[in-house]
Amino acid sequence: MGRRFDHLGDVEAFIAAVEHGSLTAGAVALSTTPSAVSRAIGRLEARLGVQLLRRTTRRLGLTDAGRAYLEQSQAAFTLIEDAERGIQRREGAMTGRVRLSVPTTYGHHRLPPLLRRFAELHPQVQVELNISNRNVDLVAEGFDLAIRLGELPDSGLVARRLEDAALRLAAAPSYLERAGVPDSIEALTGHVCVPFVMPSSGRIAPWLLRDGERDVEWLPQSRFAVSDDVLGVVSLAVHGVGICQSYDFIVRDRIARGELVEVLPRTRGRTRPFSLIYAPHRRLSAAARALIDVLANAGLSADEAESVPAPSSSRSPNRR
Repeated sequence: MGRRFDHLGDVEAFIAAVEHGSLTAGAVALSTTPSAVSRAIGRLEARLGVQLLRRTTRRLGLTDAGRAYLEQSQAAFTLIEDAERGIQRREGAMTGRVRLSVPTTYGHHRLPPLLRRFAELHPQVQVELNISNRNVDLVAEGFDLAIRLGELPDSGLVARRLEDAALRLAAAPSYLERAGVPDSIEALTGHVCVPFVMPSSGRIAPWLLRDGERDVEWLPQSRFAVSDDVLGVVSLAVHGVGICQSYDFIVRDRIARGELVEVLPRTRGRTRPFSLIYAPHRRLSAAARALIDVLANAGLSADEAESVPAPSSSRSPNRR
């Protein structure tokens, strides 16, 4: 009796090409060549007796038969991976690699204690971390997961809200001694404020403030402005340049050490969301799913996150 599933490599090549959007991207994901992926898909179509893909010079399109076969093949591979994950968890031998892209704020100030916990839970899993404020293309660039800031557009990606990060105004004691302490939102106009220029639009990001029960978007104007790395506004504020707005999880320790002083604490209350995203229908590895379980605690403070018991469930995270 011959092997029943000696064509699974061809099935994987078909799935990779579709999920990554091209033969070339699929080949990169599988560490092979586009011609090898093309031949694998040709063999699979010959075996099934149907056309799965419509190939053009720019993109791949699924036929009706291809769409049905893709969905059932993805489900089958997911079952295999779930079985592997169950065995690995039982034997304590989870291995693999996860590619994760995060912005600088999260990468430097929120993620380290969570990755330390993950490393303690799964010491044989390799994490490739990209810290950048560039919005990577998950599928084309081969990332498993990404953390992004702000309300996400309807991009077809799966998004899970990790936390709504609180914002605070802060300045160095030396600046406040020199310039005085503002006592209202209106008084900020007489101060040196350090805004951030949004890379997507090239415009200054408004400060999100609360005036009583009213939400205010206040546009800081200054001879200073920071682009690309939002952590630069905090660095300038620490050195007495002016007032900045940043996340509580970034400035909290600096305020406790006396490097910064909170300004207009009554304007607190606004937040910005951070979300974990990944491509839909993508076969997440056991290692990627385990990392999602750990990142689900990202909304906690660093100290709290370190003290939370390790997750023991293998269930997929809720989507919200």
